[in-house]
Amino acid sequence: MTSVGRPVPEVVVADDKAALIDAAGTRLVHTLVTAQRERGSASLVLTGGSNGVAIAEWLRDNAASAADDPLDWARLDLWFGDERFVAGDDDERNHKQLSDALLNHVPVDASRVFVMAPSDGEFGDDIEAAAGQYRQWLSDAGHGAASPAFDVHLLGMGGEGHINSLFPHTPALAERDDTVVSVHDSPKPPPRRITLTVPVVCRSREVWFLVAGEDKAEAAAAGITGGDAGQWPCAAVHGSEATVWFLDSAAASSLDPDAAHPL
Repeated sequence: MTSVGRPVPEVVVADDKAALIDAAGTRLVHTLVTAQRERGSASLVLTGGSNGVAIAEWLRDNAASAADDPLDWARLDLWFGDERFVAGDDDERNHKQLSDALLNHVPVDASRVFVMAPSDGEFGDDIEAAAGQYRQWLSDAGHGAASPAFDVHLLGMGGEGHINSLFPHTPALAERDDTVVSVHDSPKPPPRRITLTVPVVCRSREVWFLVAGEDKAEAAAAGITGGDAGQWPCAAVHGSEATVWFLDSAAASSLDPDAAHPL
């Protein structure tokens, strides 16, 4: 079902964060297995933050038993929505956190894990070159488009509604032509980051938000009900086929109860 060219958001409310992650993880495995069955492979954009790490840990521990057909890790393309441009062994790196939580524990095909270069990587401290490499990878995988149509793009969210490294009223959030941009003055440290842009997120078949905590309630309500996208970056993005908000009860506290589907 769509409204003004975009899917009407589906809102799933769990009692707490653990139930939220369980619901999202179970559905994620089924979605990726279905994509592999229908198209031979699947693609997933990972997100950092506490909920991104939590669902990664859930996949590590539960993916093998979550669906009738097992998820084939070797036929899964894994991307990153954003990354902190710091040294590769820095604990701030999404890649490091998600490797510790998931990637080091499952049989992924390393050639299908697309990692944004760190500040001590092959491009050194040249953040534009690092962003350029990711831009090229997206183009190569887009088969004629600037970026792929990911099966699922996972998103966490800040209390002010930021997603990936797209913050309110910033040039990165307003970008509509480029697929990957560098951020030099992130309001949230560390200041230098690389991020996918709004058009790339919106090319995804499904966009899923994983949001817990009362401090996220106002932003979640704005994103779900179509708030100002400049003020609330979460309101700027949607999937081409589905947009799903997984919330705990605290994050859903500003919503009209009729808008949510309790677990």
